[in-house]
Parts: sequence; C-alpha cells; structure tokens
Amino acid sequence: MDLLTYPAGGFIVILLASCFLFAELLVKAKGLLALTASGLFIYYFLHFLTDQASPWIFLLLIGGLLLIIIDGKLFTTGIIGVFGFILMVLGCALPTPTLLYGMLVGIAFVIGACGSLFFRKILPQRDYLDKLMLHDKLSSDKGYNSINSDYHELIGKEGKTMTPFHPVGTVKIDGKNYSAITDGIFLEKNAAVKVISVDGTRIFIDQVDGEN
Repeated sequence: MDLLTYPAGGFIVILLASCFLFAELLVKAKGLLALTASGLFIYYFLHFLTDQASPWIFLLLIGGLLLIIIDGKLFTTGIIGVFGFILMVLGCALPTPTLLYGMLVGIAFVIGACGSLFFRKILPQRDYLDKLMLHDKLSSDKGYNSINSDYHELIGKEGKTMTPFHPVGTVKIDGKNYSAITDGIFLEKNAAVKVISVDGTRIFIDQVDGEN
C-alpha cells in the first residue's frame, strides 16, 4: 500500500523534503540535497494531483520557493521570503484529502525547514541566510552615528527651564531647546537646572543647588 495513503506517511515525506530543500539553500551540497528533495516532492504531488487537486497547486510550491530565493538575492528584507514560505506550506497542505492530513503536512513542512539548520553544522555554509539577517552593528567605529548621540555631551551642562516641569518639560541648554524630565520633582519656569544623565533620547535634569 502507498505510504502516502496514511497521514503519517505524508508527514515523513514532507518533513524530509522540506528539510533537504532548505538545507540546499543554506549549505553547499553540490545539488544532492536539492535532487533528493525534488524527488520526494514529485512523489508526493504525483500521488495527490492525479484526481484530488489540479496541478496549479504545485505551482504554489514552486512560486513560493522562487519568492524566497528572490528575497534572499535581491531584497534581503525577509518579508517576501515569509510570504513565499506560506505559499509553499499551502501548496503542500491543500492537495491532502482531509483537514488533519493537511495540518500534519503543514507542521511537517515547518519542522523540516527548521531542521535544515542542522546541516550548517556539518557542511560548508552558503551566505544566503546571512543576507537575510543584519549582522553589522551600528557602531560609531563603522561610521554609524545616532541622531541623538550628541545628547550624551549634555551631561553636566547647565540650562534654564522654558516651561514648568510636572515633571516633564522643555529646557534650554546652549541656546537649544530639549525635552527633559526630572526625578519626580516639580520645577517652575526659568529655574536653573543641570543635566545629570541621558538615557537614549531622554534627558534627566535636576535643579542647581541654591535655587528655590
């Protein structure tokens, strides 16, 4: 009896097929993994597309794979790749005869795709996955500067409140206005203050000693 007659059989076939297919994208396997995955997918779809579903469903699998490859080569955003992945899952699940069978196949596809990462530990890696991930740190030594990096230079400087602080308001320092916050205390307008710390874009101030 055909293995794919049982949901467990379809689960195993799609699990292995998706694992080998995505592994081919991640590691250098000389096409052997892709060839094995193709054989498993062809076996799967030949079983179901004969009388239960039209061949266009197979195109969901192909189209989804193309979207993933295009995203990795051109856009590297991951959004198109996720959409392509969903299409591939649907392409495998829709031809199945029952809802349970389709759910098991969809789960198998996801598990297999995740399991393909194992091959990165044993075979030379491609740079495809790296293109979808941002590895560079946005540090100043690589030429990146935060638009608020100059806020840290305000620490220790004195200024004057332009509005009452309850406990948030506007302070003028070196002729520029900044939004700031106190440590829970209320201040009146025109009070002399000092920047005590900066956390991201938040400027913390305190009243200068001797001021009321």
